[in-house]
Amino acid sequence: MHWHFPVFVIASFAAFLAILRIALAGRLKRPPRATVLSVAGIVVVGGMTFAKAGAALGWPVLLYYGLPAALTWVLPPRVFRMNARELARYLPLAMISAPFIHVLFSFFLGWNEYMPFIPVPSMQAFLNAVLPD
Repeated sequence: MHWHFPVFVIASFAAFLAILRIALAGRLKRPPRATVLSVAGIVVVGGMTFAKAGAALGWPVLLYYGLPAALTWVLPPRVFRMNARELARYLPLAMISAPFIHVLFSFFLGWNEYMPFIPVPSMQAFLNAVLPD
């Protein structure tokens, strides 16, 4: 469904902002809101749009998913000049957020297009397999 994409973007944007908040929590001076929103826009909206276009054009997964993932892992630490402790909080969360979002949407709503190359059965399919008619 075409309307799923904006929902995925909103969920990913919120998750990314939460990850940044956790990673940068120990700072005395918070980064400017405009910088945070700009980085989130580039990483989430730009990355997801690139991935959607790449998938639609038949590009290899490594390209259409790999480049946005690399951008997610590299741009925020550089822009926010994360120290080792912040980086240790940021990178694991940044690496698991997309698969976690995919599992949630796939399992609970049956929306499997977030990361279609990772099959996750929906809760309905699971229940149908466990509790046949």
